[in-house]
Order: sequence, then structure tokens, then C-alpha cells
Amino acid sequence: MKKSSKELLGARIKELRKAKKLSQEQLSEKVGIDPKHLSRIEVGRGFPSLDTLEKLATALAVELKDFFEFAHSTKNKKELRESLCSLANEADEEKLRLAVKILRALVR
Repeated sequence: MKKSSKELLGARIKELRKAKKLSQEQLSEKVGIDPKHLSRIEVGRGFPSLDTLEKLATALAVELKDFFEFAHSTKNKKELRESLCSLANEADEEKLRLAVKILRALVR
């Protein structure tokens, strides 16, 4: 089942919060919202206002656009392969060589 925009946004906020090693309580305190409201946002049952999104971005030291970069979490294996091929087609030879080295290191 496809996730709603609210669920995707909430999951992305949670992902960014955890990357900063912050609890919901810590982040909600920095932003000035109730921890229950942040919890509802993270599970997709609530939607933050633009003002709250801006405060979250500041508290997490990210840009607003970073909240909407969740396509990576919704792609299946086929789509991921297609994305890799598309990126490879755009890269010059030097970047391709570097990409192959990095991918080889990750796979091994």
C-alpha cells in the first residue's frame, strides 16, 4: 500500500531527527511544540504548519526541501536499478570510474 504524503513527510522528519540523535522530546522543545504533536506528525496523523516546518528545519539544521526528499524510501529494487542507470548515463568517465569503485566497495 502506498504511503500518504503525510506519512512520507512524517517518516522523513523522524529519519532526520534520529540522524541528529534527538528524542522527540528534545526536538519538540527546540521547536516549541508539544511532543504529542511531533509524534502525530511523525506517524502521519498530523500535518505541520509551514511555520512549524521552518522551525523543524532550523532545529535539525536542514533545508525545507530536505523534508520532501523521501523518494529513496519508496523505490523498489527495479526502480533503484533504473535510477542507477539514469545517473550513470549522466556521469562523465571520471565520475563513472569513481562510482564503480564506491559500488564495488559497498557490495564486497
